[in-house]
Amino acid sequence: MTGFRAGGELCVVLLSYVRPLDEVDAQMAAHVAWLEQGFGQGVFLVVGRRTPRTGGVIVMRGARAAVEQVVATDPFVASGVATAEVVPFNASFAATELHGWLA
Repeated sequence: MTGFRAGGELCVVLLSYVRPLDEVDAQMAAHVAWLEQGFGQGVFLVVGRRTPRTGGVIVMRGARAAVEQVVATDPFVASGVATAEVVPFNASFAATELHGWLA
């Protein structure tokens, strides 16, 4: 196996749009600012749109309770245009290229 043993609590956040895309798009600038803040704080590792465009995916550092508190402040969630499912996991192994992210 190539890679390294990883440790630490992580969560995958699955955002699902529950309102029409025009309402989602109205919250986009605030959502992007929220993402930039999270990256600046080192909380977010990867984010992106789901395919097809039905929501988004966020990989975050932290335990479920802490992640849920952060996710509640997402303008998409706070405005009601999206719901969020938080899936916690403990990283066991990871690609060597991810060592800096997960160390």
